[in-house]
Amino acid sequence: MDVLNLIIAFVSSFVTVLLVTPLVIKLAHKIGATDKPNKRKVHENIMPRLGGLAIFVGVLVGFFVSGLYNEKITAISFGAILVVILGILDDIYQLSAKVKFISQIFIASIVVSTGLTIEFITIPFVVEKFQLGIWAYPITVLWIVGITNAINLIDGLDGLAAGISSIGIITVAIMAGLAGKVLILTLALIVVASTIAFLFYNFFPAKIFMGDTGALFLGYCISILSLLGLYKSVTLFSFVIPIIILGVPIFDTAYAIIRRLINKQPISAPDKSHLHHRIMAIGLSHRNTVLVIYGLGILFSIAAIILTSATLWVSLITVFGLLLVVHLIAETIGMVSERNRPILKFYRKVFGKH
Repeated sequence: MDVLNLIIAFVSSFVTVLLVTPLVIKLAHKIGATDKPNKRKVHENIMPRLGGLAIFVGVLVGFFVSGLYNEKITAISFGAILVVILGILDDIYQLSAKVKFISQIFIASIVVSTGLTIEFITIPFVVEKFQLGIWAYPITVLWIVGITNAINLIDGLDGLAAGISSIGIITVAIMAGLAGKVLILTLALIVVASTIAFLFYNFFPAKIFMGDTGALFLGYCISILSLLGLYKSVTLFSFVIPIIILGVPIFDTAYAIIRRLINKQPISAPDKSHLHHRIMAIGLSHRNTVLVIYGLGILFSIAAIILTSATLWVSLITVFGLLLVVHLIAETIGMVSERNRPILKFYRKVFGKH
């Protein structure tokens, strides 16, 4: 595919979402796919929550304009349709976690049944090629399900999930473009075009939320893009790169688990100590909180790009520096607890800072 066709596909998806989203807003109100305020949410009005449908329509248009329908990705495409149907049903009827999880396993199994699996794991400077054998199938299913749900975990502020998804997908597109992987590049570009266009309606103050339709669909897209990049005949990046690209939701989830274990709460217990809650608690506005988290997402993406071609020492320094920055942010804003700040306490003790 030439550059002109890629541009046409990108623009087609982008313009489609700009035109379709107002119609989806009306549809969401009509069928009752709305989000009502409660004590855990930051919005105060009833909001339409079917925005992912607009993103999907944009991707669908890009899919046909780009000629991707000629590629052998029937199972991936069918899986995407099922994920969107699942999201729409959840946005209207609030499905149980059990129903969603079983449905996602079924959808992931369809993709894996075609042979698209993670057959070996490569971790730079640690494991050259660890063959998964029979474990390739369940690990790939869990990979798809896990990443599909990752975006849902940070869908707490206007424009946050869409922006973080865009940053991650742009990172994959850059890697694919540099490596000449046309299929992954094309898929990434039409998804990111649709998502960025949606941000015109979703960034603070939002006119519509992406809902589970959007969060699950974008999570599914990222899982498939990363799976294609890990596939043995492509090998665009190593096993750790998609994990770093998804650094923000993984960081937020990891500290949520640590926080609940330390505070002796159930891991599934809801709270208002997630990344975006804590940043807002220190005085930043809704908009600025989202922009700060975008910055964190860009930091993870830059680290991922560096790691694809870095030497051992550069990789170690990058990973250590990233972990240190992340932990200092967590301590500064009190993501675990107001009292649990070991590194900051050590610094103050050594340098006498108060």
